[in-house]
This record gives sequence, C-alpha cells and structure tokens, in this order.
Amino acid sequence: MAMKLFCFAQSDSAYKAALAMELAGADWEPEFVDFFKGEARSAEYREMNVMAEVPTLVDGDLTLSQSGVIQDYISEKTGKFGGKTSAERREILRWVLWDNHKLSSQAGTARFLMNFLPEDKRPQEVIAFLQGRLKAAYTVLNAALEGQDWLVGDSITNADLSCCGYLYYPEPFGFDRNDYPNIDAWLDRIADQPGWKHPYDLMPGHPLPA
Repeated sequence: MAMKLFCFAQSDSAYKAALAMELAGADWEPEFVDFFKGEARSAEYREMNVMAEVPTLVDGDLTLSQSGVIQDYISEKTGKFGGKTSAERREILRWVLWDNHKLSSQAGTARFLMNFLPEDKRPQEVIAFLQGRLKAAYTVLNAALEGQDWLVGDSITNADLSCCGYLYYPEPFGFDRNDYPNIDAWLDRIADQPGWKHPYDLMPGHPLPA
C-alpha cells in the first residue's frame, strides 16, 4: 500500500518530505490539504496530527509529522539520504535543525507576508527584519558549499533536501540565486537528480484553489 503524504504545493515543509520520497523511489501518493481554507485546523485533521501542521505522513498504522522526522523515516525505509556513517548522520541532523531554525522558518514567514497577505497588510518592518536574518543564513549556506557538491559527504542527503526547499519557489522573499553562486550551482545539482520535480509539479494545490 502506498504511503500517503498530506500536503499542499505551497508548503516547503511538505516539499522536503515529498522530494525525499520521490528521489528515493518510494511508493507514495499525495493527499491535498486545503491549508489556506483552514483544513489543517479542522477537527478531522487534528485527529491525525495534533500539531495541526503540514505535512503528515501515513504509512499503514504509522502516522508521522514534521518534515525532518519524515525524511529520517524515509531514509530508514529506503536506505537513502541518511548518510554513510554515524558521523554523517549527526552532521545531517545538524543541518536539518539549522534549516528549520535559521532558514526555512524565516523564509516561510517572509514569503507568506510578502505574497499571501493583501498588500496593505504586509508589515514592511517585519519583512525587512526577516530578510536581514535570511541574508545571514544564505551566507552561511553559500560558504558551506564552497569547494564541495553536497552539504554532507560525497552524495546528496537529507541535509541538502531540507535546506533546498524554499529556494526553488518563485515568489519573492529576498533570495536571488545570482547573489550566491555556490547555492546556485548546488540547486542545479539537486534539480539534475533523477526524479526531481518542482514543488508545484510534485504536490497538488497550485495554482491556489478559488
């Protein structure tokens, strides 16, 4: 039976999990969550995920939430992207935690404020603050990729799949690939992986439902 990923196309967190499954060749299928109409906060969804967040993975009797946990489970299930040694696995975890705190959380908030709120309700001072923090994160990521193809080891891992997600989205949130040549080349390497798909092609919900 195929695993089910409850997701929507605009979610970077869901994309991390979906991309890991797709590149690993896992048997999975997407289940659309109408996040912008409040479905993730519904009583029915909360029965499955008490955090009321996306994504949620259901694999038989197992239900998981949080993208990093789902990625780790896919690695356990498929043997891919989890690192070749215990030291690599710890380093992957370090990058996943860094991404969640320093990159994705800031990018997600900035992207939402800049693109999914009415223009007259966009808090410019907050956006400027977030973009300053994001610039620092991009600088760290770009430096880490200097002289190497992947963040950990000699092949793509969950470190790469976690940190890359938002950087493929087209909506403006303060990131220009041309400003960070190492990130730019790294994003191309990830996109060259067999089975790679853009988030708007991999998951349902784009364009936004009326």
